[in-house]
Amino acid sequence: MNLLKIIMLVVVSPRIGWDEVNRSSVKTSDILSKAFFPMLIFLALTAFAPLIYDANLTFVSAIISSIFHFSAYFLSYYLVSYLLGGFYPELVKTKAGKERVNDFILFNLIYLMFLSIIENLLPIDFTPGLFMMLYVIWLVNVGAPYLGIKEEKKNKFVFIASAMLLVAPIFLHLIH
Repeated sequence: MNLLKIIMLVVVSPRIGWDEVNRSSVKTSDILSKAFFPMLIFLALTAFAPLIYDANLTFVSAIISSIFHFSAYFLSYYLVSYLLGGFYPELVKTKAGKERVNDFILFNLIYLMFLSIIENLLPIDFTPGLFMMLYVIWLVNVGAPYLGIKEEKKNKFVFIASAMLLVAPIFLHLIH
């Protein structure tokens, strides 16, 4: 199954999507090169869309916004990977475990980037996007068994991982 279909399955039907990720043995390098980085570039480009409908926006401010959008998600991937490995060292003991954690983070960040792209393209505030961000909590909850999280540790993991995934890009974007 191709990567785009797997990403769509993880977002639309997380249980089936994570099962498909297990079956397909998708590589982290493929997710990065064929989905995450192209989507990051597209996200950065959509920061220029407001130039069309906002007369107060300048080209320089669009460039700055583009850089901050790009760097917020780029750095979030590495920050969340590092922090999640610190909170749950048992997940990253092996190379395969570390790849699973990175895949998990990437799929969740891709969903959040999709929401940011929609927000950039719309000429109005996309308030439902804020609520749609909370869907990450469900994605993390359903994806926890993919990482081998035991049922008794699942609630704590969902809270910590969701908080990291939601807060990291927002915080990194706001510090500009």
